[in-house]
Amino acid sequence: MSRNRQNPSAVGARRLKVVDRHLDAFRGRRPIRAGSLIITVFCDTVSQHGNSVWLGSLIEALAPLGLNQRLIRTSVYRLVKDDWLSAEQVGRRSYYSLTEAGLRHYQKAARRIYSDGSEDWDGTWTLVVNASLTERDRDTLRRELQWLGYGTLTPGVMAHPNHDRRSLDETLQEMGVAHRVTVLSARTEDLVSRDVLRKLAYEIWKLDHLARRYDAFLSAFRPLLRAARSARGLDPEQAFQVRTLLIHEYRRILLRDADLPAEMLPPRWPGRAALNLTANLYRAVEGAARAFVEARMETADGPLPACRRGYFQRFGGL
Repeated sequence: MSRNRQNPSAVGARRLKVVDRHLDAFRGRRPIRAGSLIITVFCDTVSQHGNSVWLGSLIEALAPLGLNQRLIRTSVYRLVKDDWLSAEQVGRRSYYSLTEAGLRHYQKAARRIYSDGSEDWDGTWTLVVNASLTERDRDTLRRELQWLGYGTLTPGVMAHPNHDRRSLDETLQEMGVAHRVTVLSARTEDLVSRDVLRKLAYEIWKLDHLARRYDAFLSAFRPLLRAARSARGLDPEQAFQVRTLLIHEYRRILLRDADLPAEMLPPRWPGRAALNLTANLYRAVEGAARAFVEARMETADGPLPACRRGYFQRFGGL
């Protein structure tokens, strides 16, 4: 055989080893934030398959990622206490679902995580004036709005360019402060140069740190995309693990990403490449991952039902 021609099965085996190494690296992390990973599974998977799962099948699915039974049970118990999950006992089995509050958090996050990133900016800003709040409520609101991508423009004023108003209104209502803050709209003047906007973005949203996180994400997951495409399909269990870790890691970065318009970002911004990579890898593994959860995870009525129709609209269409 020519040195330039490789055995396809050997190439596939090497690519699968890349997946194994990535999974091994995750299992070796300390500490493993089990609660956060469990929420990823509920939001990415369980919410789309009836929003209920038997704890035993959840433990079995997460064991290969380095989470033992005791850690999962303890983490699930805490998530119930924090109103993320609710429990139902059927005989000797416990079944868990996202609560209404958990579903609201998921829906707000999903609008960002599974976006196709195609919206254009019209120069509009949303400003939230919170000067009338108590110091405690201001701090809580600041944390909540930072999660939505808002930055502190001046003390008492948080801002975001053309932000999703629906998520903002939901947050203000949930906190009970909608009647105590002022929400304004403003527009960027045409005379403002792109360089000025980019400088403002760097100062408020610390883009240099975010760019490093995106670069690390791209370095970690690009080999997995090549593996998923060239290994003639991953094992369904591996596909589920890759999909879960992909969304878990991507979500953690998005918690720090303000989702700024292109006009405020530097050239070749790695966040765009990260979105494309996430969408492509998700598409590459989702069929096998879906087959795994429908075969191996259970509700009180049997296997997980087929996923919701809206699932296929993720990333602009799977």
